[in-house]
Amino acid sequence: MAKAIELQVNNTTRPVAVEAERSLLSVLRDELDLTGTKYGCGEGQCGACTVLIDGYPQRSCLTPVGSVAGKQITTIEGLAPAGKLHPLQQAFLDVGAMQCAYCSPGMIMSAAGLLRRNPNPTRSEIVRFMEGNLCRCGTYPRIIAAIALAAKGKSK
Repeated sequence: MAKAIELQVNNTTRPVAVEAERSLLSVLRDELDLTGTKYGCGEGQCGACTVLIDGYPQRSCLTPVGSVAGKQITTIEGLAPAGKLHPLQQAFLDVGAMQCAYCSPGMIMSAAGLLRRNPNPTRSEIVRFMEGNLCRCGTYPRIIAAIALAAKGKSK
């Protein structure tokens, strides 16, 4: 049965009337029209659906929406609220880290979680942290370069 849940999404309170067990991913996409977060595998293995919950990366396809009421949810749309790209978004553009770009929102959100924890990661730390995000196009070297560039604050 649907119940009223207040979500804190991208620094805005968003009330929804949904079943608490429904996935956060489906609520973001279908109820709140935040389609930047992608459906990939539906099993939490690919990382396409990654969002930040209280600043930490989490797979939204596995997250029941009822479990995040009152927590700060940040989607890819929330990284650039005033129309200015987040340094990670800019770095992905600067180094051409996107081919089909389907994985990019999840990659960027995971990387944002990494840089929140460790603002100056080594290449091996970036690789290890990003292991749970899959890119079907294989642009991993450029993704790693983009994260390193954003960490150094050198994106345009």
